Amino acid sequence: MISKPNHVPDRLALLESSAVDPFLTEELLKGEQVHGGIDLAKVVEDLPEDDIRWSAEPIRSLVEDAMHAFREDRTRADAWLAPRLHATLRLTRREAADRRLWNHIALAIAPDYVVWRHLSEATANRPVRRVSADRFRGPADRQCFSRLWWAAELFRDGPDYAPVEIACGNQDLIHTVLRMEVIDHRPTAQALVRLLQDGRVTTGREINGLSTAISTAGATLTYDVLAPDEPRDPARLREWIADASTAPPVARHALPDGPDEDPVPADSVDTLTDYFMELFETAPIRGRRSGD
Repeated sequence: MISKPNHVPDRLALLESSAVDPFLTEELLKGEQVHGGIDLAKVVEDLPEDDIRWSAEPIRSLVEDAMHAFREDRTRADAWLAPRLHATLRLTRREAADRRLWNHIALAIAPDYVVWRHLSEATANRPVRRVSADRFRGPADRQCFSRLWWAAELFRDGPDYAPVEIACGNQDLIHTVLRMEVIDHRPTAQALVRLLQDGRVTTGREINGLSTAISTAGATLTYDVLAPDEPRDPARLREWIADASTAPPVARHALPDGPDEDPVPADSVDTLTDYFMELFETAPIRGRRSGD
């Protein structure tokens, strides 16, 4: 397994996708050899130096702790890292939508983590262990770090990251629902977490079937009407981002606090939980008998 590059920059930067490919060598994707880092530093765009958020050390520290704590079960690192990455890297959604930032984190700051987390196991059909290039520079629901940040953003309940742990503890859920447009509706996200937490939806087939039913129903039914949400106050997010300059490092053994926004209305979550169960009971689930 590879180690970190010899040169890890002190600050985050922006790395164009077109500049990524020369560094995505077969040796890197197979976890055999990492780039040195110096040449990569020549093709990035610097971020403002007066913004403490762009310090690389807090992210580097998080991934090293994750690799140590979850060395026996790599998939469990997602539920631990997602809320702490979100609370450490305080971004607006517009900033988080810039793939260039995630390209740089994955390739310049923590390529060893990407390989550690996503290097596939050898199988009879796929004898060569290899990381998908999408984990370095792919879409938001596939890229190693952006998928965790967005999962934390979409599943947090105001400042509470507990639902994020539940959501990211199920690979089928985050692989499926991050692609759904309706997941941006906060009561929808919390209702899904509740169904998962209560054990009413568990398997990958069940999650996929329910997700399809929710998306299909959402095309004709506006969930905002069925389960209204309170408008967010953008000032609270701006204050939380501004507080990054004085915030201590996130705790390792307790969940951090997110932006001080109002939680999702409980009545709306109750309504959608019941409605989604009705959808689930009639949704076609592969392998489920009609009498179940």
